[in-house]
Amino acid sequence: MSLTPSPWTPDRIAELRRLFEAGYSCSQIAREISVSRNAVIGKLSRLGLNRPPGERGPQNRPGPKQTIRRSPFRMLSVVRAGADGKAPVVDDYVDDGQRCSLFELSPQSCRWPIGSPGADDFGFCGNAPAAGLPYCPHHARMAYQPAARRQTGTGGR
Repeated sequence: MSLTPSPWTPDRIAELRRLFEAGYSCSQIAREISVSRNAVIGKLSRLGLNRPPGERGPQNRPGPKQTIRRSPFRMLSVVRAGADGKAPVVDDYVDDGQRCSLFELSPQSCRWPIGSPGADDFGFCGNAPAAGLPYCPHHARMAYQPAARRQTGTGGR
């Protein structure tokens, strides 16, 4: 038997029910009646009070986080095309003149690391990235290879 008194007085339970029916979230209810969110969740469960799946209260919650889904097929099609998305890339030459440091990186520069981290000559490619990818077309071909080529070890271009 616990020696600490229960935080659930009849007044708090009535307030819990009122706030729940008004559509408050568990966090909001917890702040209103000065208990933890987990205490609210537990008490609601013991009282058999549940919201239907997908129902939200009147609170303004942001929608689902917008994520960019990168399909492997889309990435490979971008890799096989040029930076402009039209001309195929056939050369293996990478201009090393755009190399930049971590502090010089921008969304308009390839993020492929060159060298060993910690070495004096370490940097990033810095060339223009392929559309929608963090790497230039040459480094994107190295990074995004079809699964069959990765498994056989014949990747590269």
